[in-house]
Order: sequence, then structure tokens, then C-alpha cells
Amino acid sequence: MKILFCSDPLDSKVVDQEYEQEYKCARKLGMDVHLVSLESVLDEELSKAVKRIPTFEVPERFIYRGWMLKPNDYEKLYYTLQQKNAILINSPTEYRIGHYFPYSYEAIKKATPQSIWLGIEELSNGFDVLFEKMRIFKNKPVMVKDYVKSRKHEWEEACYIPDASDQQRAQTVLRNFIDRQGSELNGGIVIREFIQLEQLANHPKSGMPLSNEYRLFFLHHKLVQCTEYWDEVDYQQEFPNLDSFIDLAKGVASQFFTMDIAKTTGGEWTVIEIGDGQVSGLPSHADLEQFYKSIMELEVNPER
Repeated sequence: MKILFCSDPLDSKVVDQEYEQEYKCARKLGMDVHLVSLESVLDEELSKAVKRIPTFEVPERFIYRGWMLKPNDYEKLYYTLQQKNAILINSPTEYRIGHYFPYSYEAIKKATPQSIWLGIEELSNGFDVLFEKMRIFKNKPVMVKDYVKSRKHEWEEACYIPDASDQQRAQTVLRNFIDRQGSELNGGIVIREFIQLEQLANHPKSGMPLSNEYRLFFLHHKLVQCTEYWDEVDYQQEFPNLDSFIDLAKGVASQFFTMDIAKTTGGEWTVIEIGDGQVSGLPSHADLEQFYKSIMELEVNPER
């Protein structure tokens, strides 16, 4: 297994500072590491983006560890690398499944809050179609996000709707969300039933409530690592039983993905979302050596 990291935006010869510790750890363990220019990918200069990657005689599998890419950009990178016999762990279809919420919803439906969505192109004539779909929530509180991200740091203005049947309030929150996401809006709008999570603390800068949450990494549907989600919280709670989530992961059509889980105030554990493992961050307190050793072991023996 080879690892492909983003290079520094100003120097394609060195790794992006955000991934420096992962890069050093992977190299220390003897993994073959390479660099790709994300800026060149986004500028559609694909040959330039992968110029530091050799052409291999036989297909070699790669895991990309870097910043998020929209599915169309990931697809361009995937096929450019394929010409060099460098094969990313997730196909473009698998990347979309992990990265865009609606594509993984069916796999986690029984263990996550009820959700509906609408592509952004379907909102060009207003919110009437979306409001019709939102009737399923009756007067329950809901949250707004796009296919990838929410704006939880703007909770009242662009995320939370206390009553799904209040169309005036919903319209205000939706317009705020769409306007503020701007060109960063991914795919469309997702509306999710709001579930109260067990809170551990508040973020020291934004004041945002921090929930009892964990991030699980899966490779070939085997658990690689479970790590506490927040760096800002001292976790002293009982570690969750992961058996049901490990079983649930078998239904996610991706080779490398994350599953974020959180505890509700009612004491149950729920799935927050699925993410593509290549663009999902590791908290700074995560055990990098254990993470990359597990990847190496699973690649050699995926049935373990």
C-alpha cells in the first residue's frame, strides 16, 4: 500500500503542513509515500498535479490522505493516476458513496436520524418541493446541511430549525445556509431530524457544544481505528460497544471510509454520518503509528 499526500500549496516538493505528522509516521514505518498537488487538480492541470509520481510497471494501490475533493475532481485525479498504474483505494463511485451523505444513507438508515434531501438544481424554483418532503418530520426540530457539511458554528442562523412545519423560519435558515455556503455548497440540501446528543463540553473558541462522539475508520470493512472525535474534550466516559457498528459497516459500498458515532441524551449510540476515509481527518491526539500499522496489516491480510 502506498500513500498519496497533498503537497504544500507553495512548494510541490514538500508535504502540506497539515499532513506532515502523518507523512513522517508513514515513512518511518517504511511505507512508500508520494505527493500530489491539490491546487493543480483544482486548476485542471492534471499532468502537473501528478508529475512527482512515477509510472509503475504493474498496478499499485494508493490511499490518498488530503483535503476534500468534490466527486468530479476526485474522478479526474483517479483516472489521471490510473494512467500511471497508481490506483486509488476507492473508485469514483465509492468515493461519492463515502463523501456524499445521500449515497450512504440506505446503509446506515436504521441507525441514524431520519433524513431527506433534494439536489440543488431542484431548488431553482424555490423551496415548495423541499417543504413537501419535510412534511415527514411534522413539527419536530431538524437540522440543515449539504451533502457533506453543515454550518453548526452558525447554529441559529444557518443550521437549526426548531419546528419543521414552520416554513417561514425554515426558509430563512435555508437561504442563509445556501448563501453562506456559496460555491462550497456540495450536491444539494439535506434535512435531518434533530436528535439531542450527550454534551461533554463547549468549544473554547466558538462556544459550540461538543458531543460524546467517536470516529471509526474502516479498511476493507474491517475496523482500523476508533478515536475520540474532539481534541478539546477530556473523555472520561465508558467506551462504546462497537459490535453493531462494525456489523453495519459491512453494508457500506466503499473500501476505505469513516463512520462518526455519538451518544444521545437517552443513552443510545447513533450514526452521525459516513465519510470517505481518504479525506476524513484524524484528531491530533490519534495514535498515528497504530493507524498506519493497522492499514499495513490489513492490506497484507484483509481477512484478519
